Amino acid sequence: MTPCMATLNDVEKSLKDLLEPSNPPDARNGAARTHRDLFLFRRNGERSLIVSDFTDFAGLERTWRDSRRWIQSFVRFQGTSSCFRILEGCPIDLDITTGPPSITVSDFSPSGEDFGVPVLTILNVDPCIAENGENHRTSRYDLMTREYDEPRLVVRRGQEFYLNLTLSRDYEPSIDGMSIVFTVDGVEKPQYGHKTLVVTAVLYPGEESQDSWKASIDAIHPNFIRLKIVPAPNAIIGKWRMDIDTRNKDLNQAVSYTMKHSFYVIFNPWCKEDTVYMEDEDQRQEYVMAEDGLIWRGSYNSLRPTVWKYSQFKRDILDCALHLMIEVGKVRISSRNDPVIVSRILSAAVNSPDDNGAVMGNWSDEFGGGTPPTKWLGSQKILQQYYKTKKPVKYGQCWVFSGVLATVCRALGLPCRVVTNYASGHDTQSSLTLDYFGKAMEELNSDSMWNFHVWNEVWMSRLDLSPQDSGWQMIDATPQELSEDAYRCGPASVAAVKNGEILRPYDNAFLFAEVNADRVFWRYNGPIQPLKLIKKDVHGQIKARPFPVLSVGKLISTKAVGKWTREDITHTYKYPEKSNEERDTMIKALRQSQSLFSRYYLNEEFNEITFNFELRDDIVIGQPFSNPDNEYRVSVILRVETVLYTGRVGEPVKKLNIDRLVKPGDPEEVRMVVSWEEYGPRLLDQCAFNISCLASVKGTNFEYFAQDDFRVRKPDIKITLENEPVVGKELNATARFKNPLPIPLKKCRFLIEGPGLEEQLKVKLTDPVEVGAHAECSFSMEPKFQGRATIAAKFYSKELEDVDGFVNFMVKPATVVANGD
Repeated sequence: MTPCMATLNDVEKSLKDLLEPSNPPDARNGAARTHRDLFLFRRNGERSLIVSDFTDFAGLERTWRDSRRWIQSFVRFQGTSSCFRILEGCPIDLDITTGPPSITVSDFSPSGEDFGVPVLTILNVDPCIAENGENHRTSRYDLMTREYDEPRLVVRRGQEFYLNLTLSRDYEPSIDGMSIVFTVDGVEKPQYGHKTLVVTAVLYPGEESQDSWKASIDAIHPNFIRLKIVPAPNAIIGKWRMDIDTRNKDLNQAVSYTMKHSFYVIFNPWCKEDTVYMEDEDQRQEYVMAEDGLIWRGSYNSLRPTVWKYSQFKRDILDCALHLMIEVGKVRISSRNDPVIVSRILSAAVNSPDDNGAVMGNWSDEFGGGTPPTKWLGSQKILQQYYKTKKPVKYGQCWVFSGVLATVCRALGLPCRVVTNYASGHDTQSSLTLDYFGKAMEELNSDSMWNFHVWNEVWMSRLDLSPQDSGWQMIDATPQELSEDAYRCGPASVAAVKNGEILRPYDNAFLFAEVNADRVFWRYNGPIQPLKLIKKDVHGQIKARPFPVLSVGKLISTKAVGKWTREDITHTYKYPEKSNEERDTMIKALRQSQSLFSRYYLNEEFNEITFNFELRDDIVIGQPFSNPDNEYRVSVILRVETVLYTGRVGEPVKKLNIDRLVKPGDPEEVRMVVSWEEYGPRLLDQCAFNISCLASVKGTNFEYFAQDDFRVRKPDIKITLENEPVVGKELNATARFKNPLPIPLKKCRFLIEGPGLEEQLKVKLTDPVEVGAHAECSFSMEPKFQGRATIAAKFYSKELEDVDGFVNFMVKPATVVANGD
């Protein structure tokens, strides 16, 4: 960008005289003393003031224009100062009436002559790590507490932080001027228009500032001042550099002090002016500060909570989050302050298909060369490994992607929670329906219903949408479908999804189908015949079948605020099933869809098939069914198959064919016992099965079919604390559970994560765990912080995997013993 200078005739002449490169340095310096070359452009209401010794021109509202050579000559003859870098960011046509909030340009006097009190020099800057960390709730970041390197300052935007400056002499307000230059770290040419360059004058107490970033003197002491700095509530998220310039007003001399380390600026849910502001303190503690939580897995009829350690404050996590945002996601610099753009990019950066993001997905049952998804206890190990190698970590599935994304968002200060949707639809046709075509058109059978699917919600104001669309926004890092040429999803307003607004950004239609799709069955009648809509599942009830089936979107779950229990948030996503609002919303959404199948579904009419034969609609496998009047022969087929949580059926486990004569009034029960020897060798990662029953009544046209998913429940690890948790004191604990299998467990190991452990603790058991015996291990850790804490454990062996457990407790502060007299 070309730098700017004045074109006002008289000012131009004076500047030429002042800056002419042919002038001898001594003559120039004399001119500099005659005409103070300090220009402070400050926005003041609707006009700008040019403050200088050219007082005749004060208050002029004109356009300043350019000559790069003048500035280059000025810098060459006057030396360099951090303030000169701002000129590189000025547009060629800078209108001072709409210019930057403040620009301070100071020059050095290279002569070294002393004309009075020497220029004030900063000897040291104390970033007040402990004080700022407590005020900004960032004291738990490893960057703020580490002992292996100098701490780094982490602050939240829109909130004041303090610096203590040690000076070469006492600060004199009448003589000394001070300004601060902030630049985004890593940006080659910071610019005002991109908000990567900010300059603000340090004001005296009581002065009002109109700048977006504010700086003022908070206290003055001998050889010492305390500065209060407030980053703009819409400041760019990331690392910032800081230069503090001090100037002697009488001598026109300036000295620049560059902070040794960059400081970090993150989102601030405590700041009302920040678009991620969250009013409720309990929610802020849960969705920003909590380092661990629960993720629900299993199936809708057998919910399984699993502990997840977010560890957003651990070593390298914040740096990794910024790497994902900047280097992997390549968020435009000017957009790094926008939670809408940042969260959308992060949903792509966490997965690996198109950008070598953090986690590689794997939905098979082969995990060679990596870690099975069920083995992860939390995000720390994944993100630390990724940040070290810059290669995707193997392997993840939906809850792993969600857990990692929650960690990244919370590390950046963005309120985030993990959400599980049971019986989750996966619509690949953008039709808002799950379409089934049978074997005749197998290639179109791409839609599916997952036992569960896990995504995230982030909290923010949607300034790009209507006010009612603000609040929780869905984002999903699991790579399912392309969105704008990348595997990303969201943010989609939960309120908009509930109301069927599928055209609003981003990806509302796909997310609407996950929670509210109808299941539709089509008949293929030949290559020149149109598809025939034969069945539809509207409310978990397929028309033409006298039995219930599983509806889409059930028991949408997240961890309750401040409690280790489940909160059902289904009502935030959809209206009650069978309500008028629910069907009206579905029709509204279908009418917005451009999918061919959506049009078919809206327009197709067909006759609903009814049966005169009555059969109880609450029959489940294992229960008896009977006929009160006539005698019938019934043929029953029972089948059990393994199933992945994505809905894909695996190996058959057992099949049973039975014929029974059902006499009037007599119940007949059909049972199928499946032993460990039959299902054990075929267990998949989630221990889930699909069981189906097909019954036909001979001599009639009646057939009964029902199916459902279930999982085999695994034991829970019980963790016991041996002593009271206190900051800085060793905490001893044990983890144990009983072997439920009819065979011994071999190659056993526990994985432990908890407060004070920098790395995951691995404990191997030397002996097999016999049938009915307990697997047990002891371990210790030293908590560093008081407050809520969690220990999580997982157990693995050759025969049994994905056994977990956790315990919550409060860590007490260290006891301070006063010295006696």
